[in-house]
Amino acid sequence: MEQAIRFHETGGPEVLRREQVEVGEPGPGQVRLRHEAVGLNFADTYFRNGTYPIPLPAGMGVEGAGVVEAVGPGVTNVAEGDRVTYTGFLNTLGAYSTARLIPAEPLIKLPDGISCETAAAMTMRGLTSAYLMRRIHPFQKGDTVLLHAAAGGVGLIVSQWAKLL
Repeated sequence: MEQAIRFHETGGPEVLRREQVEVGEPGPGQVRLRHEAVGLNFADTYFRNGTYPIPLPAGMGVEGAGVVEAVGPGVTNVAEGDRVTYTGFLNTLGAYSTARLIPAEPLIKLPDGISCETAAAMTMRGLTSAYLMRRIHPFQKGDTVLLHAAAGGVGLIVSQWAKLL
């Protein structure tokens, strides 16, 4: 049996429970992932307190990193033994667990030089920063960048990447 942080009703931190869960084998398009690290995201509190309504009971956490233990039929983007990270929304809910089944689609293979701890902490912030700097406004050398919250995860990454332009 694996461990997972789950909640059966919305509310404050007191609704969280550590539970024993049976993970099972991955189905089509899924993998079984053994977590080595999970990210803490403020959005997690919105699921827990009901701001983002979801079917209950539910697991906590939308981002993590670990090792693929098994792959289901049709999975081609990752293999058993791959180190991966992920971030998402409803499609990845349940990260606060020792192991889980997850769709293979959002998984990103980790290069050898990036730890699971680093990946779990920065994947969503890095993807958000890249989206802002390439899709919303393609930053160029000489652009002025105003960050309202430069001390946060996205602000730190954007300020460092902008300096490299």
